[in-house]
Amino acid sequence: MNKNQSLPWDHPRFRSWIAVGRACQMMQMALGRALAPLDIKTPHLDILINLYRHEGISQQELARKLLVGRSNMSMLLPQMEKRGLIARRDDPKDKRVLRLFLTEQGRNVTERAMTIQTDLIERTLSVTPIDQCLAMAESMELLIARLQAEEETAG
Repeated sequence: MNKNQSLPWDHPRFRSWIAVGRACQMMQMALGRALAPLDIKTPHLDILINLYRHEGISQQELARKLLVGRSNMSMLLPQMEKRGLIARRDDPKDKRVLRLFLTEQGRNVTERAMTIQTDLIERTLSVTPIDQCLAMAESMELLIARLQAEEETAG
């Protein structure tokens, strides 16, 4: 490496970059542990919560919301359907489209999981004043928007 080339850790925003990544990893780990008694993982929770909020969403719309590929969906959805958490139904207007719905069991598991997630959020963020939480959210939303814009221009 030549002398004039900067190293990542020399960048004034490197600490922020690393902190965001580590916080994300640790939140995923903590949520994963908390959800273990329900026998679901965080990708399952993402799907369940989206179906709770947007029942009847198509598989394609769900994949777009979760920023995952169809291959990820094609692995997770059959598992969840087999467990009786979700149901896939043909769209009455377009037979090529499958719509996703929570089953009664899926709704029950989702509500229990949301309670677990809300409790975890409260435990971990209650020491941070709400104005700081809101400022952090705004910063992360700006970061997300920038990264999404880069992704769109790259793809």
